[in-house]
Amino acid sequence: MFRTVVAGLDGSSESRSATEWAAREARLRGLPLKIVHVWEPVPEPMAQAPLLGAETQQHWTERVPREAAEAIRLRHPDMELTVEQRTGDAAGTLLDAAEDADLLVLGSRGLSGLGGFMVGSVGLAVVARAEHPVVLVRAGEQAADEHEPDAEGLPSGETAYRPVVLGLDATSPDGTLIQFAFEEAARRGTRLRVLHGWNLPPYYVYGLSVDIELHDEIVRQQAVLLADVLNPWRQKFPDVEVVEEVPAGSPGARLVDVSREASLVVVGRRIRRRPFGAHIGPVTHAVLHHAVAPVAVVPHH
Repeated sequence: MFRTVVAGLDGSSESRSATEWAAREARLRGLPLKIVHVWEPVPEPMAQAPLLGAETQQHWTERVPREAAEAIRLRHPDMELTVEQRTGDAAGTLLDAAEDADLLVLGSRGLSGLGGFMVGSVGLAVVARAEHPVVLVRAGEQAADEHEPDAEGLPSGETAYRPVVLGLDATSPDGTLIQFAFEEAARRGTRLRVLHGWNLPPYYVYGLSVDIELHDEIVRQQAVLLADVLNPWRQKFPDVEVVEEVPAGSPGARLVDVSREASLVVVGRRIRRRPFGAHIGPVTHAVLHHAVAPVAVVPHH
């Protein structure tokens, strides 16, 4: 199998940011980068319109990927880089192009005036169907955004990486998801923040305000649960500093909050073979739409 990082490109600012992020990730992994540009045909009457004629199509199918590749080669002259041009349904074509890839990277439009993503139909379709990790990158993402500020509080690409954040359900942990997060932290030489969110059982809620000891005992139990899950991985990755957190309440909201201090947020998606119904869980869905940092969605069984 030919290992590679694949970036989907459609000419938008978010896809260009995703391509730049994919190049940095490929460099960290020591892998080639493949840029895939998909031209989705339009109906014939629309294709004859002035704005969608042959000249415009040629611009999108030739100039856009060429310019993106030139920009990558300028910043990463030693990187092995290929460009593919494909025609067809965008989501299906991207999934086919990345079938054997280590990672597929796509862009997501930033919400105006707010942190986070506006995940389009293509991005959601790819995330819901992919069987390999998919990373979504917002427009305007810069290398310095993944690093701690310098001594003067200014953005810098030369400082240490911000932590990798992993959202984990410690009651049903998956090794594929955990290993991905540890490896990303190890590549960046940064710490891994693992968040296991939980909610009080309904029958505890009413007594919570008058029984602090009960609340503290539940927190302790959740912390022990998370520690037990992570102990084998700590031994496997001894150089990765791990910070364990067991916040009560909405896991999605907490992950969105800490994404402001992360270089990458890692969440899971359980693979389901049913043809209908939701394929993205509520926590992952919330993080996809509102996290500030790039988000990696790791499918698992």
